[in-house]
Amino acid sequence: MKKVQDVTTADVLAVLTPVWTKKPETARRIRQRIGTVMKWVIAQGWRQDNPAENISQALPKVNKAPMHRRALPYTEVTACLQAVRASLARPSTKLAFEYLVLTAARSGEVRGARWEEINLPAKVWEVLAERMKTNRSHRVPLSSHALTILNSAKALDDGSGLIFPGAKQGYPLSDMTLSKLMKELGFNADIHGFRTSFRTWAQERTNFPREVAEAALAHMTGDAVERAYARSDLFEKRRKMMEAWALCLDATSTKTVKMG
Repeated sequence: MKKVQDVTTADVLAVLTPVWTKKPETARRIRQRIGTVMKWVIAQGWRQDNPAENISQALPKVNKAPMHRRALPYTEVTACLQAVRASLARPSTKLAFEYLVLTAARSGEVRGARWEEINLPAKVWEVLAERMKTNRSHRVPLSSHALTILNSAKALDDGSGLIFPGAKQGYPLSDMTLSKLMKELGFNADIHGFRTSFRTWAQERTNFPREVAEAALAHMTGDAVERAYARSDLFEKRRKMMEAWALCLDATSTKTVKMG
């Protein structure tokens, strides 16, 4: 056993290296815990440096495989929406869930959505860059159904500016609220998986170009050179796509939309 004053960077690396690639999440938490302890030690005046910091370059490279989320087949999403509407969940939860499905947005983007981001006359939701995974602002065309959801959400206004406020006034829905709802209703799907449902529908049931569907998900496509020249966000084409998606999910609709 070593005194905290004697722990070196090499000691921390010796602990982390064997599990860094095998169990990266566990290793990350170990490193975080060591760092927290060392910060406390520094605060006590027992040492001046943190051996858990600045060691990333010395650790093995971790190959990040894409995470596959459980997703419902797009043919089952309408039934899921109907089950959510009929559930005993809070109105804010039900509206947030339907809005998430209709816009193919990420959970955090929807739960943190604010009225100031909405331009109702233009039928646009602009998610600010700081709330996007890509750190780039993202314009979302709002379908007629999505606008209906927003109109219903006006009755939930608690003065916080949040479109879908949580149970505690001034706070958004928690990150587990929507996932818990899916589990309670018996659907074997992750919330993020509804983006996959949308993407599969676009691929199998429409002739919208791939780049339009990827733009709807705020995914960056092509290499750096291609992106430097292709600066359009394909907004008007995406507007048609999101309206088609909304109609696909509407079991009562008899309308058709030209897809592409």
